[in-house]
Amino acid sequence: MPRFVIHRHHASRLHYDLRLEMDGVLKSWAVPKEPSADTKVRRLAIQVDDHPLSYADFEGEIAEGQYGAGNVEIWDTGQYELVERQDGFLRVRFSGRRLNGPWKLVKTQFAPGSWLFAASRGATMGPAAPAPAG
Repeated sequence: MPRFVIHRHHASRLHYDLRLEMDGVLKSWAVPKEPSADTKVRRLAIQVDDHPLSYADFEGEIAEGQYGAGNVEIWDTGQYELVERQDGFLRVRFSGRRLNGPWKLVKTQFAPGSWLFAASRGATMGPAAPAPAG
């Protein structure tokens, strides 16, 4: 199964970077607020440039003066199943340390690259589980 990662990114503003391994890259969205398993809560997700697959394991400091300067930590990681993919719509099933179950991304008309990221019925979000050893 393909991987996903959510980076907690302390740049000019704290936000979360959702990254899905897809089409040989990490498709990426900047999410200004922490994800929520409440199905009534929809988080804005701005699609940003794709990242190389190697970026899924990155944690550390991006130097001042560089794009995205600030601290980056892995907030969640795991695998996901692509349940449905249509133009402007993705439904996935996460198996992560925090996020589990069905979630969706829906493209909006608000602005170019804007999507909504939301939990679907059955989604759960737990506290951070320890990273696997090794």
